[in-house]
Amino acid sequence: MGEGFEKVVEELERDLVGGISPTVVDHALNPRNVGSMEDADGFAQFTGPCGDTMEIWIKVRDGEIVRASFWTDGCGTTVASGSMVTELVKGKMVLDAMEITKEDVLSALGGLPEESEHCALLAATTLKLAIADYLRRKGSL
Repeated sequence: MGEGFEKVVEELERDLVGGISPTVVDHALNPRNVGSMEDADGFAQFTGPCGDTMEIWIKVRDGEIVRASFWTDGCGTTVASGSMVTELVKGKMVLDAMEITKEDVLSALGGLPEESEHCALLAATTLKLAIADYLRRKGSL
């Protein structure tokens, strides 16, 4: 793999010693739902205060989010947060999905170190913006 991937692996190995959960490591090394979505109904790109950028795409059918995907240029915990938020949102009705919070992402991941909790906030915020984009396109916002 590439040098960037090796850097992420090294970072995660260090983090394991620092108490990162196995769920975080799994989602960081084997992220779900990575990549753009050609036929998305909603999209958002957001850059957090740490400089990491996340993009989220959603596909909605009959008010239910049936697919979600993401991309980020961030660190391993940002990758894990994006992966997890796209898993959490699948199968949820749009208005229920708007209620997903940083705390929901943190809980599903088994927690993050305090200095990395902003990664979960980045994922939850980007998701809300993608849903808002969907609602705007639909004429509901």
